[in-house]
Amino acid sequence: MTTSHPSSIDQPFDAATAAELREKRNRKIASSLAKRHRKEKAFKFFGLAAVITGLFFVVLLFGSILIKGIPAFWQNSLSLPIYFDPNIIEVSKQPIRSNNESPAQFEERKIAWQTEMGMVDWDAILVNGIVAKDPSLAAKRDELSSLYTSSEAYRIRDMVMQDPSLIGKKQEIKILADANVDVWLAGNIDRSLPDEQQQLSPEIRQIADDLKAKGIIENTFNTDIFSRPDSRSSPATSGLAGAFVGSLFMMLIVIFISIPIGVASAIYLEEFAPKNVITDIIEVNINNLAAVPSIVFGLLGAAIFIGWMHLPLSAPLVGGLVLSLMTLPTVIITTRAALKAVPPSIRQAALGLGASRLQTVFHHVLPLALPGILTGAIIGVAQALGETAPLLLIGMSAFVASVPATPLDQSSALPVQIFLWQGNELRNFFEGRTAAAIIVLLALMVGLNSIAIWLRKKFEVRW
Repeated sequence: MTTSHPSSIDQPFDAATAAELREKRNRKIASSLAKRHRKEKAFKFFGLAAVITGLFFVVLLFGSILIKGIPAFWQNSLSLPIYFDPNIIEVSKQPIRSNNESPAQFEERKIAWQTEMGMVDWDAILVNGIVAKDPSLAAKRDELSSLYTSSEAYRIRDMVMQDPSLIGKKQEIKILADANVDVWLAGNIDRSLPDEQQQLSPEIRQIADDLKAKGIIENTFNTDIFSRPDSRSSPATSGLAGAFVGSLFMMLIVIFISIPIGVASAIYLEEFAPKNVITDIIEVNINNLAAVPSIVFGLLGAAIFIGWMHLPLSAPLVGGLVLSLMTLPTVIITTRAALKAVPPSIRQAALGLGASRLQTVFHHVLPLALPGILTGAIIGVAQALGETAPLLLIGMSAFVASVPATPLDQSSALPVQIFLWQGNELRNFFEGRTAAAIIVLLALMVGLNSIAIWLRKKFEVRW
């Protein structure tokens, strides 16, 4: 038997062919790698472009809000030497109840004294203060009352009613400029408009400009936006105190109702409930409720809490209950996700060492899931804080000019207050106030989310 060997002529041909094949394969691999690298670079580019675009719009949104809102925290005001002239405040002495006087008789005398106080020309007291600051305005007394907001006369009256000893004394008091004066001095209205389109007369505009130039009218930080409720008769004094307290009451109700119920429901469904058709239906409905528009919860709250249970309209209690219903699905879903993230080995180890099912859940699983539970709960509360639609349906869009003392008092809420101010007819003034209210609301929401991040870091456990 003979063995055939390749001829010497074929060997160079095979070596060349192999080298050519290797070269071809290398080129193909290089082309494939280059194509994959191009795709990777393109993906990175579009991903980075998407992030930059998103950040751009976020900066644009927050920048526009800050540009409009921050100046609204400053407002034009006049610091005046107010002399409580006894020749103008001609009233009897404050009534003091005598021993032989009945409560009804004392109340009658007190009401008569308050009526006397109401008849005093308090505007004359304020006008005298402006003239004392700038004597050149003595001949223009009739126009000076348009410089300050109308509620300042009532504030001066209330000061004297609380402390009648002020009569005959002089005191430096800061009073707020009228909303139209503030708009004019802040440059929020076109000064080139004809007089018939201006909100102030030419005389008042000239006086305001002169007082601003002399430093009598100053742009100072306005604390009233935080300490006073909304006002329609005196827009310059409109504040967020009522809406802030109303939102605070509602958030407390949401925290004390939705979080305990939601966490308990999630623990039961995830750790104790049997897996059957009933629990499957409950889980599906919880997931569907999380996607239901918030206005539907407002309709539900109006029907149940107001229509059936006859709870007071426009009360933080009703708003808190409605927002609790809306927040419950979010709390349940996030809590279950946090419980699922705990490794099964933790449960198995606890059960293997003799712990009961309840001890396993509350001593081992729940502490490990606590960061996720807290984060989900706080995010749910922050979401409820910014809801507007359900509150409109339970009457919280009504004008309330007082700060609620209890959750049963009528009140507004921060998002509803923003909604109301945005539609105010004095748009040049309330546009800045609206942005300022948005800044306050965003600050609260950022604060809540920061707390959620801090709690997650504080209670986070690695295994």
